[in-house]
Amino acid sequence: MKKLKETYIPLLFMLTIPISNIFYKILNTSERGVYSLSTEFDSKIPFIKEFIIPYIIWYPFIFIFMIYICFKDKKAYYRTLISLNLGLIICYVIFYFYQTTVIRPEVAGNDIFSSIVKIIYNNDNPYNCFPSVHVITTFIVMKGVQIATDNKLILKLVNIIGILIIISTQFVKQHVILDLLSGIILGETVFAISMLGIYREGVLWKKKQFSWSMMKKKLEG
Repeated sequence: MKKLKETYIPLLFMLTIPISNIFYKILNTSERGVYSLSTEFDSKIPFIKEFIIPYIIWYPFIFIFMIYICFKDKKAYYRTLISLNLGLIICYVIFYFYQTTVIRPEVAGNDIFSSIVKIIYNNDNPYNCFPSVHVITTFIVMKGVQIATDNKLILKLVNIIGILIIISTQFVKQHVILDLLSGIILGETVFAISMLGIYREGVLWKKKQFSWSMMKKKLEG
């Protein structure tokens, strides 16, 4: 039972991610005014409907690799989970005070790729763009896997899928380049901050252990 708790209960903390998604839905409006960060560079990026596949792979990518990290390295798992939640909170604050939008193309055709793009467009308003939640969460999970394992096959797999997800945000016109760059910068920042928190917690734990052992020796003496 103890082993079961140690193995599976940590996975329940992943529920904080879909729960926080409630705020994404609430904030995904133009009621507070919107800004555009589109540049000339963005206008030169083509719309490639086939990239909707890596874009929607983001959903299973996050949870599958978070489960993988959890089983491989608990400390890496908690660091990654803390980073994800901290990053999402910062994104939501930015969305509230500085809402941005992206211009979407008209999607013609009834093929499978066009149909999926239309479904995404219909179910996700063109707001909550800066920074990109897709990019920051993907980047953080990539970082988490990198510290959880040295398995070259897994590392290549997560990097290839992760990069495809990140660039897909541009080709399906869900984000502009500044959304992508800010997502990577924010992801790197919160991942570094989470390491400081875990390191500090570890130092405090060691100090407590040392104090307890010294007290025990005095009592025994």
